[in-house]
Amino acid sequence: MRIVGSSPNRVDAFDKVTGKAKYTPDLVPPHTLEAKVLHSTIANGWVKEFDLSEAWNVKGVVDIVTCFDVPDIQFPTAGHPWSNVPAKQDICDRKLLNTRVRCYADDIAAVIAETELAAIEAVRKIKVVYEELPVVLDVKESLNNTTLPPIHEERPNNVVARTNYEIGDFEEAIKEPGLTKITGTYDTPVVSHCHIEPANSFAYEEAGKIVIVSATQIPHLVRRMVGQALGVEWGTIRIIKPYIGGGFGNRQDALTEPLNAYLTTRVGGRPVRLAYTREETFEATRTRHAMTLDLTTYIRKDGSFAARDITIYSNQGGYASHGHALAANAGNAFRMMYPVGAIRGEAVTVYTNMPTAGAMRAYGIPQLAFALEAHIDDISKATGLDPLQLRTKNMMRLGYVDGPTTITCHSTGLEECITKGEEYLDYSKKRLAYANQSGPIRRGVGMAIFCYKTGVYPINLETSAVRMILNQDGSMQVQVGATEIGQGADTAWVMMTAETVGVTLDKVHLVSTQDTDVTPYDTGAYGSRQSYVTGMAVRKTAESLKRKILEYAALMINKDPIDLDIVDNNVVRKNTDIVLTTVKEVGMESCYSLTNSNHIAAEETHHCSDNTYAFGVCFTEVEVDIPLCEIKILDIVNVHDSGRIINQTMARGQVHGGMSMGLGYGLYEYHKFDPKTGRMLNGNLLDYKLMTPLDTPTLHAMFVETDDPTGPYGNKSLGEPPTIPVAPAIRNAVLNATGVSINANPLHPERLFDEFVASGLIKQRREHV
Repeated sequence: MRIVGSSPNRVDAFDKVTGKAKYTPDLVPPHTLEAKVLHSTIANGWVKEFDLSEAWNVKGVVDIVTCFDVPDIQFPTAGHPWSNVPAKQDICDRKLLNTRVRCYADDIAAVIAETELAAIEAVRKIKVVYEELPVVLDVKESLNNTTLPPIHEERPNNVVARTNYEIGDFEEAIKEPGLTKITGTYDTPVVSHCHIEPANSFAYEEAGKIVIVSATQIPHLVRRMVGQALGVEWGTIRIIKPYIGGGFGNRQDALTEPLNAYLTTRVGGRPVRLAYTREETFEATRTRHAMTLDLTTYIRKDGSFAARDITIYSNQGGYASHGHALAANAGNAFRMMYPVGAIRGEAVTVYTNMPTAGAMRAYGIPQLAFALEAHIDDISKATGLDPLQLRTKNMMRLGYVDGPTTITCHSTGLEECITKGEEYLDYSKKRLAYANQSGPIRRGVGMAIFCYKTGVYPINLETSAVRMILNQDGSMQVQVGATEIGQGADTAWVMMTAETVGVTLDKVHLVSTQDTDVTPYDTGAYGSRQSYVTGMAVRKTAESLKRKILEYAALMINKDPIDLDIVDNNVVRKNTDIVLTTVKEVGMESCYSLTNSNHIAAEETHHCSDNTYAFGVCFTEVEVDIPLCEIKILDIVNVHDSGRIINQTMARGQVHGGMSMGLGYGLYEYHKFDPKTGRMLNGNLLDYKLMTPLDTPTLHAMFVETDDPTGPYGNKSLGEPPTIPVAPAIRNAVLNATGVSINANPLHPERLFDEFVASGLIKQRREHV
């Protein structure tokens, strides 16, 4: 391949760094009205009445809408492809504004005003009377509740969904003599996406349609959800998605768009902007699910697993959003990563009065990986077996087919990834050297592996369409329905198009903006699917366009198209350098010919009917200051098998970004809540501790390239995987350094202090009286 596998600059780089790129706030028209949402100050109960008198007296207020005014329609917000099978559709459990309050900062009213300040002031002047109920934040408390009304009356036991599976005969397997049983319970926290651009959109009416310009990952799916929320035909909704400032899964939900669409209809179609603050984006959009995972392993003396069991409790918060899909995905990955012996799994997702949890990078697998990979090192600690050998003995192999989903391991470089990372860090030698240390400052090494599927087939529909048009100058326009969310997808598609058609990169003009009235259908950016699913649509469309160019060229030069090819913008005799004509000449003639004007374009759909696994590993070395309860990352490397790498530089950038997110998950990030009110206590960028440049160590990324037969160019998922193994690798390094198993993340100083006191590493001082 000439272009795929190289490292050209990103096609959007210049516009983004110079400020030319247009984001949603840059496109707001003059004289747009401003909307602000009134969020509830209770987490459980009902809105009984409003006093709007003072709010109406604020100068500039145009309209006030309460939960008693909106359509009585419950709709879904999750960015999943819709299904014609009712049982597979997302849960419809919220309205545009909610009378029944289910979480703190629930949406209960909205103000439209001439200015943002007027809208803010009016919202503050609205008085609300609530009927308040006690707050339930804990999953098991919610499950066992027998006194309070259910959070959703449609689910009287507060269970969103429950699934289970059994591979082999578990009860029979554990009867084998000589097995050692190891159990562990692991907890992961609520965290936020923290994309740069807060949730925002603006909406107006034009040509009989409601138009919403929005920072969304899923424009075609949002169109459907807005139609459902308002009870109108989906074709009367138009979604325009410009550049957006990151997503990480938060924008794989309908956030501001449905309400914003309704608000513009209240004011005769005038443009209305609904822009959340950073604090609102923390409290009132989506979070990563907190999970509790109970693991049990029965292991033979040789280190092979005889039987394994997992139970997952997933805290959904107030509304379903992506619901049980996250916990189910985690449960599936439990059996996939180490598919040996009898395996039994159960997952339950439960409504609570926490903020609504939704999609976030790697979709439930960071939670599972933290528990599973910590559990592997706990098995090593209990049995004396080497943790690296435990993994390599039991991990997935080439050709594995997952029974329940049929997802197949078509290619794997995991063993090479482990070898490469182990050699880089000198892991095995250091692990032995760091065992049984003493003193206040200790070092340790840790590792974690993972597998991650590519896209969502066969759990959900995977489909993508692409359109390409040949211009008169020999360049081509490319339109994709999938979305660039900062990860470099536009550049990958341009490279794929140029590679397949046979033109140079400068001849491919990709339209980054998605417009559901114009852009071919695609379900959006999620599941690390874009270079795999949309990439296949790009390849099919590029092949179709190339064939049409060559067929027209053959007529021009009186040749058989089977003998022609395109190389560097020239039509050549196949397998030679003999130039017969140019793509530009074909473009001019096909457009302006007086005898055979035939505008050359192609549009193809790819309906994905396969899936494959990406793999990787993280190795890290840490220094633990026991008295200060502080962890310093001395070295860290991720090694990935993501098939053939499309763009080497972008791939490293993806890995570095994912590792940074994993470091935050492992060391710093978690949300605190008032247990009495359910209010988020650190919903701002001062108190929510993200990694800063000063906190970030030098990040190392390596690749083991395989050629996956199902990928359009041998490629498979990379966008989400880098964040998965980092937190458990850090945890396991701390175990190696201190001998202390810490079964919850992040490993912040308060948690380290409690664990070190409990283990006797720190003698707690008495409080002075």
